[in-house]
Amino acid sequence: MCDQIQEYFDYVLPLVKESGKELLTAENYEVETKGFVYDLVTIYDRKIEEILINRIKEKWPQHKFIGEEESEVNGIKKLTDDPTWIIDPIDGTANFVRGLKITCVSIGLVIKKVQMLGIVYNPFLDELYTAIKGQGAFLNGKKISTSGQTEIGQTIFNYEMSLARRPKYYDLYMYRFKHLIKVIMGFRSLGCAVLGLCYVADGRLDAYQCDGLYPWDAAAGVLIVREAGGFVCDSRGKEFNLMDPNFLATATKSLSDQFMVIERKADEERINDRNASKQ
Repeated sequence: MCDQIQEYFDYVLPLVKESGKELLTAENYEVETKGFVYDLVTIYDRKIEEILINRIKEKWPQHKFIGEEESEVNGIKKLTDDPTWIIDPIDGTANFVRGLKITCVSIGLVIKKVQMLGIVYNPFLDELYTAIKGQGAFLNGKKISTSGQTEIGQTIFNYEMSLARRPKYYDLYMYRFKHLIKVIMGFRSLGCAVLGLCYVADGRLDAYQCDGLYPWDAAAGVLIVREAGGFVCDSRGKEFNLMDPNFLATATKSLSDQFMVIERKADEERINDRNASKQ
């Protein structure tokens, strides 16, 4: 299995780098909206996903795929035990169209529902994050690790506040924010889920939470965090589920436990207030 995973990695890595470089020459493209005013897509999203899927299919036609743009048309496929490539052709499209260099190409491989490899490439900063299960995490070939932070009061925390615009998540985000702002050293909101995870992995951030994402937002990044020594769980404290990827990623398990104590109080307050308003 190890040799096979390495073969997959060695084949796909140059494809991801090649795809990322497409973004460096992008110009004069139209931007579309996929249902929400903040959910954007460009011809490059579709082009990169198509290139990656087609090239991998040429090599391994039996493999399965879950891609952001393909799922927009056909729905998210059920995850099976088959080797499945989960692709985000441009994570941070809104950043990309505004010239913000916090955007990337991301691909993860899942086999028997276990995350086996992850590759994330930000071509604008020439930063390549990689991980194979059990072999550590790397940035441009150099091994990385989390900050090791254990104190919530010293934490730089990435919280994707833009997703609070969705009615389903507004109260959840706002109640947690109200409680966390009293204890966190600093908040960030990057607009790119995959790089947010990678920044926890290399210690730029201490923790990152996001609810309301999709498998392609976490398929590579979660593995990279774990291989860098970090801890990832479901945002409600349960085991992380890639197909329902609401997550809390932290530098350490003890830091995650501190977040969970505060957020359970916030969630309890939110539920109590909601019930009281119905009476």
